Amino acid sequence: MNLKMLGSIAIVAGTAIGGGMLALPLATASLGTLPAFLLLVVIWGISIYTSLLMLEINLRTRVGDNVHAITGKILGKVGQLIQGASFMSLLFALTMVYLMGGSSLLETRFEPLGITMNNQVAVLLFTVIFGGLIAVGVKWIDKVSRVLFTSMVVLLVIVVAFLLPDVDMSALLTSTGSELVSGSELNNLWLAAIPIVFTSFGFHVCIATIVRYLDGDAVSLRKILIIGSTIPLVSYMLWLMVTLGTLGGDRVYGFEGSLPVLVMALQGLANSEILKQCIDIFANLALITSFLGVTMSLFDYVAELTRARDDIAGRAKTWLITFIPPLLCALYYPEGFIQVLGFAAIPLVIMIIFLPIAMALKQRKQNLGGYQVAGGSAALGVAGVLGAVIITAQLLVAL
Repeated sequence: MNLKMLGSIAIVAGTAIGGGMLALPLATASLGTLPAFLLLVVIWGISIYTSLLMLEINLRTRVGDNVHAITGKILGKVGQLIQGASFMSLLFALTMVYLMGGSSLLETRFEPLGITMNNQVAVLLFTVIFGGLIAVGVKWIDKVSRVLFTSMVVLLVIVVAFLLPDVDMSALLTSTGSELVSGSELNNLWLAAIPIVFTSFGFHVCIATIVRYLDGDAVSLRKILIIGSTIPLVSYMLWLMVTLGTLGGDRVYGFEGSLPVLVMALQGLANSEILKQCIDIFANLALITSFLGVTMSLFDYVAELTRARDDIAGRAKTWLITFIPPLLCALYYPEGFIQVLGFAAIPLVIMIIFLPIAMALKQRKQNLGGYQVAGGSAALGVAGVLGAVIITAQLLVAL
């Protein structure tokens, strides 16, 4: 496995592991551990299938095309309009989520230094520092992602290794959502958790970029997508074990979706200052790696859509279009981390389930040959039904 494959796996896994890593304990604390694990496995299966379906579509169109161009070639202007609106809504929403989450953690990062930072200043600082990396291009993001993702995995192993002995396994395996809430409230919490878990596996936004980066090598790309999506599943399960198994689902449920409170509570369990710093840095890296993967894809898409030149002026224009809308939202709606992450599931379902199903059906009728994901029409039907369930869950929560 060469460095380009490793870097691509890091981009895929790093794009998924981010806001999702930190939001999952907050979103699933009231469900019980085993039900939460089951939900993770089901969503993971959907994510692998839909990513391979998108790979099939991409390879049968033309290596180098982005999602917008591919949709236009297969579904025409109407499909392209739906895809474009969904893609932009998703990536702007996720960028907003990571700006809010990153800035809140940045604030707490400066508190031990005696620096009290205004939330809006923290949002601007996070955007300038980490958003600035996006303008340098995918090759540099690949290199940065390798370092950051490797560091994040190492820190995750350290944190899990130190906290795992404190996990109450009997309580973890027997906990159920009915212990905290019951009836319609528990149903509502399930409905709220489904779209958030689904969005936590939303690495699909970088597939077109990686296909171009790997020159359409189907065998390597299939391995990258499977490995890259499995790493988040394992990481999420371990993370839920050490958060819910040490803090307790009832306590995490009481955090009301606050990332800094979750991080500080975990630091309170640490028996050394080094471990506290590991937890803090891990939380920050989890957000940054996902932020880089999402904004890289958004930047690439905006550049293609506006046909911007690949020079300083062109990249500056693309950067402003990429970051100004989510930045404004993050500045004036700083407390919407969990809510916006759930909302992102709607355009994500449209973009990675409904539209790919329509495109795959049309391409398969043409007998173009080449790579095709297993499962046939039955798998497409199951994916479509699950997509409808996810959107229904989010709409019921919103209404």
